[in-house]
Amino acid sequence: MIEKKRVAIVANHTAMLKGAHLVDTLLSVGVDVVKVFAPEHGFRGAVPAGEKIDNGIDAQTGLKMVSLYGQHVAPDSMDLADVDVVLFDIQDVGVRFYTYLTTMKYVMESCNRFQKRMIVLDRPNPNGHYVDGPVLDMRFKSMVGAIPIPVVHGCTLGELARMILGEQWLSGSTDSALFHVIRCLNYEHQGSYSLSIPPSPNLSSDCAIQWYPSLCFFEGTSVSVGRGTNDPFTCYGYPGMRHGEFDFTPVSITGKVNHPPFENELCHAVDLRNKCGNKTQQIDLSFLLAVYRELGDKMFTAPSFFDKLAGNDALRLAICSGKTDQEIRSSWQKGLEEYKNKRKMYLLYP
Repeated sequence: MIEKKRVAIVANHTAMLKGAHLVDTLLSVGVDVVKVFAPEHGFRGAVPAGEKIDNGIDAQTGLKMVSLYGQHVAPDSMDLADVDVVLFDIQDVGVRFYTYLTTMKYVMESCNRFQKRMIVLDRPNPNGHYVDGPVLDMRFKSMVGAIPIPVVHGCTLGELARMILGEQWLSGSTDSALFHVIRCLNYEHQGSYSLSIPPSPNLSSDCAIQWYPSLCFFEGTSVSVGRGTNDPFTCYGYPGMRHGEFDFTPVSITGKVNHPPFENELCHAVDLRNKCGNKTQQIDLSFLLAVYRELGDKMFTAPSFFDKLAGNDALRLAICSGKTDQEIRSSWQKGLEEYKNKRKMYLLYP
């Protein structure tokens, strides 16, 4: 598929093959790699969340590097003019608001529009054993939610690529023959999969990946999830918090976070590190509800971003109106059941 072809690669530091980066492996066997496209956190995975990724030259390979994060989220005709095949290889964590999925969808749209072949090199999903959360209301479409799936979607990126094609979620008429998925070996959705390489700077452990679907909602609130500590996304807290059992003080950490929330302020917090290991089967809403009981509406310091993460404004409004955990979950069920039935058609793994 790539022999004697001009190849572009959408990847980051997780695109490893037997101890070597995919780009280095392909160059070593004479593949004509013409450029790399960089998602959020950069091609080498060292740029903090949300920060600008610049175009440039990859220092290790000398290849042209084009950013797909910021204002330029999809390859244009100039980016693809000298490309025959696009390879996509990024480790995902199975959550709708993790932006690598959105990047894949935008790259698929560009390849479809400009008639370029695209190959997705699939990888296991460490949260692939369950499905939960509200399905995205497309009125809230953004970089943290581009397709109508639940927060925890239970698919690999390869399976989602098949869903995007099958459900015709690309703009314009779709040429499915342009797209191909290379399957994982020996992966099952109910199996355990530990990531040997942190997929982004602040998901640095299996524990953080486990709690990420439940804690990331706090990114739209006045609550810290431990950015600026050694264990982000394994705790949550803020100065003066009345419940919790330990303290932390966020600081800037090169390559991880610049000026985190509550920088240099003592935060009291709930520690989730001792609750890792057993497989999570659903998003834990108790964290949000406990903080809202303490802070009230002051919790929502960035309500529009919270709504983008949730995929609707219903979750925030339900919390504000005093809905219970069960009442909130009940509101998701119809959309979840419809999605689960749809998902079955696109699964590649047992």
